Amino acid sequence: MSHQTLDATEHPSASATLFRAKNARQISFEKIGEHLGRSEVAAAAIFYGQAKASKEDIEKLASLLGIPQQPLEDQLGGFPDRGRSVEMPPKEPLIYRLYEIVQNYGYAYKAVLNEKFGDGIMSAIAFSTKVEKETDAQGNDWAVITLRGKWLPFSRF
Repeated sequence: MSHQTLDATEHPSASATLFRAKNARQISFEKIGEHLGRSEVAAAAIFYGQAKASKEDIEKLASLLGIPQQPLEDQLGGFPDRGRSVEMPPKEPLIYRLYEIVQNYGYAYKAVLNEKFGDGIMSAIAFSTKVEKETDAQGNDWAVITLRGKWLPFSRF
């Protein structure tokens, strides 16, 4: 299991604590998500301060990772500051590639979504996502990212 790197200026104080404990225990986000009863992406989002951790999440993280609960409550108990840690355009290569997908196909997605649903947007709040690994017949690995957001029609006013 590879070590995560963090820029302390970009992520909340709990991030370094959580990643150190995760790496010390050699545990995946998939296992952490299962322990929390959440997806692996939701678990990782807590580590980066991009998702709200419930009191139960904090208790389970403290227990699983061997971290004192009180500091985690202090550090994770507030509301997330979403989106702050990603500069635009992103410099981290994998995050840039996700950005590039939207640059290249954003209007095509918009056109198809508008045809299917009408004038509106896909929510990133009423939202879920998952990451899967697929291997083709030639042995090539493919990343499959599913984005599932509630459709929010624009209101006429």
